Amino acid sequence: MFNIVLTAIERGRAVVFLMGVILLSGLAVLINIPKEAEPDIPIPYIYVSVIHPGISPEDAERLLVRPLEKELMLAEGLDEILGFGGQNYGAVIVKYDVDVDVDEALLETTRLVDLVKPKFPKDSEEPLIQEVNVTAFPALFVALSGQVSERELIRRAKTLKNELENLPNVLGAEIMGDREEQLEVIINPARMEAYQISHNELYAIIANNNRVIPAGQMDTGLGRFTISVPGLFETAEDVFKLPVKVRGDAVVTLSDIAEIRRTFKDQQTRTFYNGNPALILKVKRKTGTNVLEMTEQVRDRTKEYTANWPENISVNFSFDQSSHVFNMINSLQSSIVNAIVLVMLIVIGALGFRSAMMVGIAIPTSFMMSFVLLSLFGNSLNMMVMFSLILCVGILVDSSIVIVEYADRKMAEGLDRKEAYARSAERMFFPILSSTATTLAAFTPLLFWPGVSGEFMSYLPRTLIFVLTSSLVMALFFLPALGGLYGKTEQSGDPTLAALSADNPNLVIDEKTLTGRYLLILERLMVNPLRTFVALMIIFASIIMTYRFFEKDTLYFAEIEPRQAIVLVRARGNLSLDNTERLTRSIEKEVMQIKGIQAALTQFGPNIAYGDSGNNVNPTDLIGSIFIEFQHFTVRESSTKIIQKIKDRTKDFPGIIVEVREQEDGPPIGKDIQLEIRSNNYEGLVDIAEKANVKFKSLDELLTDVEDNRSSPGIEWKIKVDREKAGLFGADISTVGAMVQMITNGVELGTYRPIDADDEVEIRIRYPEEYRDIKNMDSLRVNTPLGSVPISNFVNRTADQRKIQIDRTDGYRQITVKANVLINPITNEKYPIAEAMTEIQLWLDEQDFGPEYLFRFRGSSEEEEAAAGFLGNAMLGGLALMFIILLLQFNSFYYAILTLTTVASSSIGVLIGLMMTGEQFIVVFSGVGIVALAGIVVNNSIVLIDTHQRLEKSGMDLKEAVLRAAGQRIRPILITTGTTIIGLLPMAMGTSINIFTRTIELNNPISAWWTNMSISIVFGLGFSTVLTLITIPVLIMLPNYLRNEIFPKFKQQYAVLRNG
Repeated sequence: MFNIVLTAIERGRAVVFLMGVILLSGLAVLINIPKEAEPDIPIPYIYVSVIHPGISPEDAERLLVRPLEKELMLAEGLDEILGFGGQNYGAVIVKYDVDVDVDEALLETTRLVDLVKPKFPKDSEEPLIQEVNVTAFPALFVALSGQVSERELIRRAKTLKNELENLPNVLGAEIMGDREEQLEVIINPARMEAYQISHNELYAIIANNNRVIPAGQMDTGLGRFTISVPGLFETAEDVFKLPVKVRGDAVVTLSDIAEIRRTFKDQQTRTFYNGNPALILKVKRKTGTNVLEMTEQVRDRTKEYTANWPENISVNFSFDQSSHVFNMINSLQSSIVNAIVLVMLIVIGALGFRSAMMVGIAIPTSFMMSFVLLSLFGNSLNMMVMFSLILCVGILVDSSIVIVEYADRKMAEGLDRKEAYARSAERMFFPILSSTATTLAAFTPLLFWPGVSGEFMSYLPRTLIFVLTSSLVMALFFLPALGGLYGKTEQSGDPTLAALSADNPNLVIDEKTLTGRYLLILERLMVNPLRTFVALMIIFASIIMTYRFFEKDTLYFAEIEPRQAIVLVRARGNLSLDNTERLTRSIEKEVMQIKGIQAALTQFGPNIAYGDSGNNVNPTDLIGSIFIEFQHFTVRESSTKIIQKIKDRTKDFPGIIVEVREQEDGPPIGKDIQLEIRSNNYEGLVDIAEKANVKFKSLDELLTDVEDNRSSPGIEWKIKVDREKAGLFGADISTVGAMVQMITNGVELGTYRPIDADDEVEIRIRYPEEYRDIKNMDSLRVNTPLGSVPISNFVNRTADQRKIQIDRTDGYRQITVKANVLINPITNEKYPIAEAMTEIQLWLDEQDFGPEYLFRFRGSSEEEEAAAGFLGNAMLGGLALMFIILLLQFNSFYYAILTLTTVASSSIGVLIGLMMTGEQFIVVFSGVGIVALAGIVVNNSIVLIDTHQRLEKSGMDLKEAVLRAAGQRIRPILITTGTTIIGLLPMAMGTSINIFTRTIELNNPISAWWTNMSISIVFGLGFSTVLTLITIPVLIMLPNYLRNEIFPKFKQQYAVLRNG
């Protein structure tokens, strides 16, 4: 292996050329690599829905959902199945383990669904099977509004949608607020009765005259001809002239008994943008594409396409992810540059300009090599990668510093630069290899973090592994070659280091130098190493007890000041669309008056809570939502204060509940506390959920925003047909159902495709608006063999509690009670989640609900417990790997264990940092910080102990070898520690210094992502380094002290007592 290094030194210019190729390749990759804010995580969640018009939630559960669940439970790699029985549909979400490939999950689900299809009712539509892309939040909203007709605005929105979907980086554009077209046939019941036309005859006439006729072909002997019989409706005029009755020479057409018009389906929701009616195009980008390029293309194409539109149509862009991505990249790029500058200042001060440049070249080379590796493995450039680079700046130069510092010392002893760098690479090859391996060993277990959180955080260890591996290649291959060409040619040498050199037979400590004073302290402590060990244990215990006294509640994930929020308007009852508009817009008016809000997108409607089938995120009593985009944080007060103002201004509106949810950064986890209750005894389940809801609300000093997913109170009309009586009249269920549809949404009799439409348009027949009232239901008449009969003769209409959707989890019906934890007005932090959970758990323990009911906490508590468990195991796994590497390096159990004590000291340093800064322990970030420190802090001990071992093997006295090793290694240890700490210091202070815009930003939300982890690493590494420089040299002496001083005394006392 070392021969490769010698070859590189001899072929230095070829190595320089290779390094140039790497730099240019990495730069090209950096320019073209996809850029995004958060990692785009492919999660194998598959959504299966089956539409069955008219089916009730109970029947959908029984006939659609349960058969699907039974078969899909056999899927390989299954994690969880969520089921939803709703009005007109049944659906399941199949959650596979995160390590299952999405395409394989889709194929497995499709295979199993194909086995279930024959068991569905015959009128069920073909199942829809698709991937649930939980990260596919629109990259950009395009709002269209203006004083034009609804048809005109929809037409222009659809043409713009088609234009945008042709862009290469656009996955799709969904129009929010539009309505589907339909051909509405409004029949006059009186005229139908006058012409003696029954409903069934009318249905049959329309259906029979709108179908494809396979007329075939004819061979006449003179030629072969295709015969066609055009039978499909092509225009509304075809429907208008359709004959429905013939009497002699008189023909009654459909237009004689009905009004026919091309219109829209009944409006279910309405959408407003900044207080004005609007249509919203939600533009989504393709996975793996650059969000900056995509949004720029959308903006340019939209401006170009709408340039000639009427002036009274306005086009606005909002909720633009690219602006956040740009700010994030810009901020993190500045942080990287800042870290590089600060690191280089330290290295220049310690090693001189030319040596510092040798070290400095390692940073861009390692980064560019890492970009190439990231691209090869299909990764994007996101905030996780960017922070990893900031973290690496101070670490990746460690190996280069060690090589350059040792080479400089050898040149000071008289060697030429080529020989000095060759000796340095040879001498430090295995210590650097071991130190890098131990760092990688600490990060490697993080690659196996399960679940969404693991996928999200996996970019951190992956990037660190790429960068540190690149830095290892740089230090042991490229740097010696560069040093042989361009290293220092003259070096005056440090008198202190010369005195500590192994070649100097006399160890003379100069008290005037920093190194000399440090060695004098070590020499005093070495008199009694046991006393130092006991003092160390006391320090550790004192810090742990102090932290427990001042300990704050732990968090699962970092709480960052949000850029966006959503105001949820909740109300109960059978509200009309106009009712929901009045209530929601009254809240919108209050929200729009608050400063700091850049855009507000409002949507409302009676069934908006179930806008997406299977959506269990929205409250079941939701009637409206207002999406809010805040202005840039530099021109407004904190979003937390704005949200509090919204709550204060909307808390006293009668009849409605207003809830404000902040944007969730990172893995979605929902509300703070989620109690899931499962059972197949639905009545008992509802009763327990009600009791749990009451318990949650009783904890009003801790909890707020209480909700559950029971169907909200409201009336559902049930039409019960007496089959026996209906049979006496010759009527059946289908006849009654079709007649009821005449006063609701109408009966669909087919479709046609107008020349100016992209999609087929439904043909629906229904009664005039004055007939569409619940009071008229009893007077509906059906045609039977006995004549026209009122359905009230065999139909009973009753009001019942409505069930909008039935939710299931893993084969059980489930109801989840949710709440958020209140913010303590004194500390401005949330009350401890654990305190509220303990109260709820004690209440559950006091109840006697029976074994048929299953309870578990979901959400942040579940994720926090899983993350803490994994990080603990990852720490143990990393320590085991590190122990093996250290054992191979030192061939000593004691030295391996002694090196690992630095991990404990770094963890104690993390606690000190959290206490001094007032930060909470965040499971994901503080935990990852501790694991990262385990791999970083051992490096100093490795080089120090390795140097001591070499000196001792040369025949040097133990104490002298320890002092010489400590004196030689203090400078590189302080330099490498200083570079890592100084690189992260701006992040730890929550400060963003942007050299490109020449601005300094305090409390930047982007920096706030990493403040907790940076604090953990800065304090952990600083505290551990101080103890490493003191305790490691002293504790090396401990076995010898025990063997020569303590054990003989014990033996002597034992002999005295025995001879006593």
